[in-house]
Amino acid sequence: MTHFHHILTKSEDGVKTITLNRPDKRNALCPLLIEELTQALNEAETCDCGVVILTGAGPAFCAGLDMEHLATMKAHTAEENRRDSENMARVLRTLYEFPKPVIAAVNGPAIAGGMSLATIPDFTLAIPEAKFGYTEVKVGFVPAIAASFLLRQVGELRTRELLLSGRTMKAQEAFDLGLVTQIVNANELMESARALAMCLLNNSPQAMQQVKRLLAEHSRQRLDRELEAAIAVNAQQRSTEDFREGVQAFLEHRKPEWPSLHARV
Repeated sequence: MTHFHHILTKSEDGVKTITLNRPDKRNALCPLLIEELTQALNEAETCDCGVVILTGAGPAFCAGLDMEHLATMKAHTAEENRRDSENMARVLRTLYEFPKPVIAAVNGPAIAGGMSLATIPDFTLAIPEAKFGYTEVKVGFVPAIAASFLLRQVGELRTRELLLSGRTMKAQEAFDLGLVTQIVNANELMESARALAMCLLNNSPQAMQQVKRLLAEHSRQRLDRELEAAIAVNAQQRSTEDFREGVQAFLEHRKPEWPSLHARV
């Protein structure tokens, strides 16, 4: 079994649980965590489990990209920025096209990239206190990769509203939008996720795999084009002055002063 630094894995009764394990950072997505999550999913695809549960350690599911890591990106080359963007796109697409059923057990806030990890799986169980939101524009970033998946889930009008406002929503609203499949009390979350997993294990694994393959195939070529464009936008945005100011302002707990706004004056 692979040893991970920021991921915990557990296999029991045909169910593999993958836990994001940076509780001190609210499970924020650093490059190593993204790499390890991709590897854990790849291993789950080939092991004898029939269902995967994805959850977070501590009070948060995932706070999105690690802001302290983002602050170091001003020294990154264009190639490094593109590689980071490609890695994020890869893990989200791995989740989207994963051949076995995946259940997200959302134990707390799922923000930015964390919201994608929480809502791309086949089933999303969330506690009432969980919050969701694509907040990237508040720090001068663009949720370009997330946009392709969100469009498929809620349509263009809702996608524009959520991505442009950068607002957060409660679990109930996410449920009403169809982004959450079930709201579960915190003390019942993992039990409910496992109960759902056991129900799924009664189904034909071959038939479920065919369903998932068929759905993925419907959008494969279009998703190829969309993600290539999104990776380019994502990587380019990381080199902008607004992005650098937004991240710095977040870390300094102050309101950003957008350079692009002053440039137009």
